[in-house]
Amino acid sequence: MSEITTASPDTESPKRHDILCAAGDLFMRSGYGETSVDAIARAAGVSKATLYAHFPSKEALFATIIHDACRTHLAVTSVLPEGVADLRSALRGMGRDLLNFLLQDRALAIHRVVTAECQRFPELGRAFYDNGPGLFRRALAAWLERQQGAGRLRAGDMAVAADQFLGLLRSGLYLRATLGLARPAEAEIDATVQEAVDTFLRAFAPPD
Repeated sequence: MSEITTASPDTESPKRHDILCAAGDLFMRSGYGETSVDAIARAAGVSKATLYAHFPSKEALFATIIHDACRTHLAVTSVLPEGVADLRSALRGMGRDLLNFLLQDRALAIHRVVTAECQRFPELGRAFYDNGPGLFRRALAAWLERQQGAGRLRAGDMAVAADQFLGLLRSGLYLRATLGLARPAEAEIDATVQEAVDTFLRAFAPPD
């Protein structure tokens, strides 16, 4: 099976929207491996030819679902603002936005599908990473480099810093959510974000 990791170009076609909705529902309900292109086309009310006109493969379709979810719910331009006056406040806002996105039912369901099936379908894991976590990681690392250039962070590898900050956010609270335990209260989310920001800045803030 070919490896497809790039999301399909965005269009406003109603048929494209129908295909994405049908595919997303089937992937979440039946799993990636058990969902056929035929089943997606039937559920969307389109022909296979129409489906392939929008998406060259099932992998590309899944990648687009991930990409669109991140673009819609986690717009980098709003989550990673320019003109930062207070880095601590900016990190807290970004952390809350990211964690709330990751804790959405849809985001958790996608993560579970990928975790369950990426051993059988390695291209699925690559599509998920490149169009979701990897996409945001690269944007965050570039944003942190700009903060570093402004003197708000000490010298160091900001790709590593991005990994460490994201790891702090996806701590026990997120793990419990992926296992289907109760959604955390807002106070727990705020506390997790605050601790992540404090720990990150202790490691990466410039010396006084």
